[in-house]
Amino acid sequence: MTAYWVNTVMEMRDPEKVAAYAELATPAIAAAGGRFLARGVPAKAYEAGLLERQVVIVFPSVEAAVGCYESAEYRAAMEALGDGAVRDLRISEGVE
Repeated sequence: MTAYWVNTVMEMRDPEKVAAYAELATPAIAAAGGRFLARGVPAKAYEAGLLERQVVIVFPSVEAAVGCYESAEYRAAMEALGDGAVRDLRISEGVE
């Protein structure tokens, strides 16, 4: 069953750190089978939504998504990000 990684930036603090994170995170995500479905600022936000950067990635499974997040390569990306952004990242199982 596929899984979706939904990451919403709650607060952008340092664009340079975010760029360094993205440079390391993108290949780590691809290596785990992740494929970007959406990335950027939402076209519209409703209810408690924020018009901040959002990324949606599909993985082959929850295990692949969790494995990516816990990998050494992704940890390196997170170290590069540091305090550069406050994020809300969730991994959800897809439905058939």
